[in-house]
Amino acid sequence: MSSVVVTGASSGIGEAIARRFLADGWSVLTGSRSTPDLDNAEWLRTDVAHPAQADALVAAAVEQFGSLDAVVNNAGVQVDKTVADTTDEEFDHVMDVNVRGVFNMCRAGVRQMAGQPGGGVIINIASVAATHADAGMAVYNASKGAVEALTRAIAVDHGHQGVRCVAVSPGWIATALADAVFDLQADPAAARSEAIGRHPVGRLGTPDDVAEVVAWLAGPAAGFISGSVFTVDGGLTAQSPIG
Repeated sequence: MSSVVVTGASSGIGEAIARRFLADGWSVLTGSRSTPDLDNAEWLRTDVAHPAQADALVAAAVEQFGSLDAVVNNAGVQVDKTVADTTDEEFDHVMDVNVRGVFNMCRAGVRQMAGQPGGGVIINIASVAATHADAGMAVYNASKGAVEALTRAIAVDHGHQGVRCVAVSPGWIATALADAVFDLQADPAAARSEAIGRHPVGRLGTPDDVAEVVAWLAGPAAGFISGSVFTVDGGLTAQSPIG
């Protein structure tokens, strides 16, 4: 049976990813600061920004499952501010979770996978904000750009050791994080309607849309894919901004 660690699985995209792996018969260990509502999945309280806790999460998976086939780095936070309004503390918080946390989990994952038969795959959840900046989310945009760059570096440096590394960059997904952005607008309902109207497919994404891609990338059919970024945004960023 294959095994996976999923961070940030207490809600939204991370929860959907964990549920999809469980449905596919994987052994699942989740790591987050709050308890997830997941049957048949193990959980370890984890703050990925702390290297020792990231190491402990990977070690716990190996102890329970015997090896570790995949790591999905989904844990993330956002601050809805421009660079001029962002405080030092807010910058540190976003970078600690979104960049340092992903780095910590990738390092722990690579060290384990590089020394085990069959290697493994690391899937980092980035965002279309890495290449198409969301207004008023300066540090979040920067953090997701770093995630995509780190993904490519790991793929190049550790492919010969059997470690694949890929990124999935969702667009507007119907989660609590998206709701928080809409709620900041003068007319949240109108803002949501406008956002939906910008999508060629005519809707926002769902956490399951992202989970489907992640599950495929973790499987044998994607064995020759590494260093790539997969955009899951309903065509939002494919279109010309003038139209």
